[in-house]
Amino acid sequence: MSRRIIVSSLAGATVLGAAGAYAFVARASESGPALRGATAVYEAPDAGRDGSLAFTARASDDSGVRSVKVLAWPDSMKPAPAVKEMAAVESAACAPAGDGAATCRYAVPVTGADAAGSPGGVWHIAVLVTAKDGDTAFVPRAAAFSTV
Repeated sequence: MSRRIIVSSLAGATVLGAAGAYAFVARASESGPALRGATAVYEAPDAGRDGSLAFTARASDDSGVRSVKVLAWPDSMKPAPAVKEMAAVESAACAPAGDGAATCRYAVPVTGADAAGSPGGVWHIAVLVTAKDGDTAFVPRAAAFSTV
């Protein structure tokens, strides 16, 4: 998997996990950006084929969604990533879904070498939603998956 997923103390680390995602609802404030229905799905690589990590969520704000940044991080990393670390990570691809909402997806391949070099255990997906009016919502544990 790409080094671009993990930043700061995990630069160069890779993501690994097994199926096991959950939905999480986050709201920064009643009028700020919100994240709903976040899921992470992991497929392990096997002989001759890469695996993948896919994240999907619905982001919304009254002003519309400018960006959704996504960072996978292992539970063994303490503390969780901070908002300032999210500026350097990649964005999910978001498609308008009406009324200031967007359906956002992020996917990366996972090679066998990436998987072998990754820490085991539970991983989380941190998300930073930025609205068109500049408001933000940070969800350090928007979704999770575990390694096998």
